[in-house]
Amino acid sequence: MRRPVLPLVAAQGRSLGGTRVVELRQLRYFVAIAEAGHFGRAAERLNIGQPAVSQQIRRLERELGIDLFDRSPRHVRLTSAGEEFLREARAVLTAESRVLAVASRLAGEYTGTLRLGTSRGLGERLDAVLEQLARRAPHVEVELIGEPTRQRLDRVAAGTLDATFVRGTAAGPALRAVPVWRDQLVVALPARHELGSGTDVALRDLAGLPLRLVARRHNPVLVDLVIHACADAGFQPTPDEATGSLEDTLAAIGSGRPMWTVLYAAHADRLHAPRVAFRPLRGRPLSVTTAVCVRAAVPTPYLPLLLDACAAAAGHHDS
Repeated sequence: MRRPVLPLVAAQGRSLGGTRVVELRQLRYFVAIAEAGHFGRAAERLNIGQPAVSQQIRRLERELGIDLFDRSPRHVRLTSAGEEFLREARAVLTAESRVLAVASRLAGEYTGTLRLGTSRGLGERLDAVLEQLARRAPHVEVELIGEPTRQRLDRVAAGTLDATFVRGTAAGPALRAVPVWRDQLVVALPARHELGSGTDVALRDLAGLPLRLVARRHNPVLVDLVIHACADAGFQPTPDEATGSLEDTLAAIGSGRPMWTVLYAAHADRLHAPRVAFRPLRGRPLSVTTAVCVRAAVPTPYLPLLLDACAAAAGHHDS
């Protein structure tokens, strides 16, 4: 049975009755260094001087009686004890955020601005989340930020966004992704095509049509999902050169050019494209997980509020 590294108590860095006591800020510094792999980069992320970070980590190691890092001029790596301690430190910081958020909620003090990044095509899901947020925290202003995924993730890591919605994207070592619902995919093909006249489409029936998808480097989860589903259906799709935006692809499909693509059902529901047929897949549907992404070390205190609103919105949408 594996024993936990140490009991952690947030106080002033002194021992109380034999219990090792550390400060929450020391845990934040430790997690930042572990994620950045460098004292200087961690100090930049924390917006404090590197000497202060190094001093607090030395104090933490003395208090704990263990070495957390293997240090060299070129890199900083976690020791085996440091790797185990990292899991516990992250758990403590997450618990701190939850405690503060619960205290604020119980006191009715959810105020300020929630800076929330959005993904394209969230549709009614986003409307429902915003409605639930307004009900639960009427004094919180929600600022929506629509930027490319990588930029939104970088802003969350830097602390200039509280959270962002992401679909099927690796969050990164400094971030934490919390799944909130799954978004179904639908097929888009020319409305005049014989397959566009039905209520749904079997994936194997699309084998003879070129497939136009976003480049894999931009959305590997989506591309791999579709390619593997085609393989399971017994064919390898014929690629069509993907140029321009999704709107350009839908315009080409609407012109009658024989091809197909996929997009999120929530997005398709908001589009007015009479020359494009949006059809669900017959049999096993394809879907991609949507997650709320926050900083791993110090997630926004709005996280419990946001997850609660997402759960309510997902339940209402799926009921």
